[in-house]
Amino acid sequence: MGKPLTKSQVADTISKKVGVTKKLASEMINTLAQLSYKEAKNSFTIPGIGKLVLVKRKARTGRNPQTGAAIKIPAKRVVKFRVAKACKDAVLGK
Repeated sequence: MGKPLTKSQVADTISKKVGVTKKLASEMINTLAQLSYKEAKNSFTIPGIGKLVLVKRKARTGRNPQTGAAIKIPAKRVVKFRVAKACKDAVLGK
Protein backbone atom coordinates (compact mmCIF):
# COMPACT_ATOMS: atom_id res chain seq x y z
CA MET A 1 0.00 0.00 0.00
CA GLY A 2 1.34 3.43 -0.92
CA LYS A 3 1.30 6.60 1.13
CA PRO A 4 -1.92 8.63 1.18
CA LEU A 5 -1.96 11.89 -0.77
CA THR A 6 -1.37 15.05 1.22
CA LYS A 7 -3.66 18.06 0.94
CA SER A 8 -0.95 19.83 -1.08
CA GLN A 9 -0.72 16.92 -3.53
CA VAL A 10 -4.50 16.80 -3.93
CA ALA A 11 -4.61 20.57 -4.54
CA ASP A 12 -1.80 20.25 -7.10
CA THR A 13 -3.64 17.49 -8.98
CA ILE A 14 -6.90 19.46 -8.99
CA SER A 15 -5.15 22.63 -10.14
CA LYS A 16 -3.54 20.85 -13.09
CA LYS A 17 -6.74 19.01 -14.07
CA VAL A 18 -9.08 22.02 -13.82
CA GLY A 19 -6.61 24.68 -14.94
CA VAL A 20 -6.65 26.90 -11.84
CA THR A 21 -3.92 27.97 -9.45
CA LYS A 22 -2.80 25.66 -6.66
CA LYS A 23 -3.86 28.29 -4.12
CA LEU A 24 -7.40 28.40 -5.55
CA ALA A 25 -7.61 24.59 -5.59
CA SER A 26 -6.53 24.51 -1.93
CA GLU A 27 -9.15 27.13 -1.09
CA MET A 28 -11.80 25.01 -2.85
CA ILE A 29 -10.85 22.00 -0.72
CA ASN A 30 -11.07 24.11 2.46
CA THR A 31 -14.46 25.51 1.43
CA LEU A 32 -15.80 22.00 0.74
CA ALA A 33 -14.57 20.82 4.15
CA GLN A 34 -16.09 23.80 5.99
CA LEU A 35 -19.40 23.34 4.17
CA SER A 36 -19.47 19.64 5.04
CA TYR A 37 -18.86 20.41 8.76
CA LYS A 38 -21.68 22.96 8.76
CA GLU A 39 -24.20 20.79 6.88
CA ALA A 40 -23.40 17.35 8.37
CA LYS A 41 -26.39 17.59 10.73
CA ASN A 42 -28.68 17.61 7.67
CA SER A 43 -26.52 14.99 5.89
CA PHE A 44 -23.98 16.23 3.38
CA THR A 45 -23.52 14.35 0.11
CA ILE A 46 -20.52 14.45 -2.18
CA PRO A 47 -21.86 12.84 -5.38
CA GLY A 48 -19.96 9.71 -6.38
CA ILE A 49 -17.99 9.59 -3.10
CA GLY A 50 -20.37 9.36 -0.17
CA LYS A 51 -22.45 11.04 2.49
CA LEU A 52 -21.75 12.50 5.95
CA VAL A 53 -24.61 11.77 8.35
CA LEU A 54 -25.27 12.53 12.01
CA VAL A 55 -26.31 9.39 13.92
CA LYS A 56 -27.67 9.05 17.45
CA ARG A 57 -26.23 6.06 19.33
CA LYS A 58 -28.26 4.53 22.13
CA ALA A 59 -26.87 4.04 25.62
CA ARG A 60 -25.40 0.56 26.06
CA THR A 61 -23.40 -1.66 28.38
CA GLY A 62 -19.77 -2.31 27.57
CA ARG A 63 -16.82 -4.06 29.20
CA ASN A 64 -13.56 -2.69 30.52
CA PRO A 65 -10.99 -4.78 28.62
CA GLN A 66 -8.48 -4.70 31.50
CA THR A 67 -10.77 -5.72 34.35
CA GLY A 68 -13.75 -7.21 32.53
CA ALA A 69 -16.06 -5.03 34.64
CA ALA A 70 -19.33 -3.89 33.06
CA ILE A 71 -19.55 -0.17 32.36
CA LYS A 72 -22.37 2.01 31.09
CA ILE A 73 -21.68 3.83 27.83
CA PRO A 74 -23.95 6.89 27.55
CA ALA A 75 -26.02 7.80 24.49
CA LYS A 76 -24.27 10.19 22.12
CA ARG A 77 -24.31 11.68 18.65
CA VAL A 78 -21.60 10.70 16.16
CA VAL A 79 -20.72 11.63 12.59
CA LYS A 80 -20.52 8.73 10.14
CA PHE A 81 -19.42 8.55 6.52
CA ARG A 82 -21.39 6.27 4.21
CA VAL A 83 -19.47 5.40 1.06
CA ALA A 84 -21.42 5.65 -2.21
CA LYS A 85 -21.96 2.52 -4.29
CA ALA A 86 -20.17 4.12 -7.26
CA CYS A 87 -17.09 4.68 -5.08
CA LYS A 88 -17.15 1.12 -3.74
CA ASP A 89 -17.41 -0.30 -7.25
CA ALA A 90 -14.60 1.93 -8.56
CA VAL A 91 -12.21 1.09 -5.71
CA LEU A 92 -13.05 -2.57 -5.10
CA GLY A 93 -14.22 -3.59 -8.57
CA LYS A 94 -17.47 -5.37 -9.28
